[in-house]
Amino acid sequence: MQKDPEETEDREDAAGAADTSAAPDTGRNAPPGAASPAPAGRPPGADRAARRAVTVFPVLVLAAGAAGMAAPGAFTAWAADMPYLLGVVMFCMGLTMTPLDFRGVLRRPWAVGLGLVAHYVIMPGTGWLIAHALGLSPQLAAGVILVGCAPSGTASNVVTYLARGDVALSVSVATVSTVLAPLVTPPLTLLLAGEYLPVDASAMVTDILKTVLLPVLGGLAVRLVLGRHLERLLGVLPWLSALTVSAIVAVVVAGSSTAIRSAAALVLLAVVLHNGLGLALGYGAGKLARLGTPSSRAMAFEVGMQNSGLAASLATAHFSPLAALPAAVFSVWHNVSGAVVAAWMSYRDRRAKGAVAGA
Repeated sequence: MQKDPEETEDREDAAGAADTSAAPDTGRNAPPGAASPAPAGRPPGADRAARRAVTVFPVLVLAAGAAGMAAPGAFTAWAADMPYLLGVVMFCMGLTMTPLDFRGVLRRPWAVGLGLVAHYVIMPGTGWLIAHALGLSPQLAAGVILVGCAPSGTASNVVTYLARGDVALSVSVATVSTVLAPLVTPPLTLLLAGEYLPVDASAMVTDILKTVLLPVLGGLAVRLVLGRHLERLLGVLPWLSALTVSAIVAVVVAGSSTAIRSAAALVLLAVVLHNGLGLALGYGAGKLARLGTPSSRAMAFEVGMQNSGLAASLATAHFSPLAALPAAVFSVWHNVSGAVVAAWMSYRDRRAKGAVAGA
């Protein structure tokens, strides 16, 4: 009987025979079958808090969306503050970064480069195809495409960790995709969404620099200066980020509450297709490049999970609150789907490990 090649590879990974030569020893990887240590530079408490935040995050966002629908007047005045809210999220991201994140890029340029190309080709391209296939209105089409042109999501690293994927690769791709966002996101949005709505790419570059790159670099600088003095605060950062993104979602939903009832089902379908294709094609890209199962899992989440907070902020500032609706829905869905897929991948590892132990 012919064996399933992927099942055989999963069994090898679960037995500890995965290809680790390609993965940098940053301390961020959780070896398959081993107890999951905290990533390098983070105390165990911070890692547990991150996992809890990812689990609870969809609930918080749903509650925020419901509040925005129920009392839109309480949140619409916050629309002007969305760039500052996003800046808080990105500053928190910078505080969690260390030089190890950048060293991983230098040690694995091929894998990181592949992840970046896959991310910035697959998600913008599938967003454009979905917008055409579903016949979305110009505002919604531009919103879906903008989500696809955003950098990797801030929760992708933790979800990769829960899936027993290559966390070092995930961190490297997420870091570089965020740093490159001012150079990549605006021209891609202009190219793909320009047929639907006018796109001021230069103004978008300025906004991303102010709300993404500068806060990230500021957080990194504070982390480098204060070092271990911040470690006790790292466990709070995932919760602060989750609450801030929830506030962004509440503002977006409040701004488009009158249109949500008629467009919600179509937007949800677009988001599910977008995220699902990103996860599947990202994983497939890793497999085609023979990166191995752990790295392919990292690719899946780095491609399929987006910085929807940035997309919502940019859509509100440059298009309309309705155009930000796909990003708000994506904020909920990609965390739900990511957690489910990660749990399934982890289950496969445990099953394969049990089969190897019983052989």
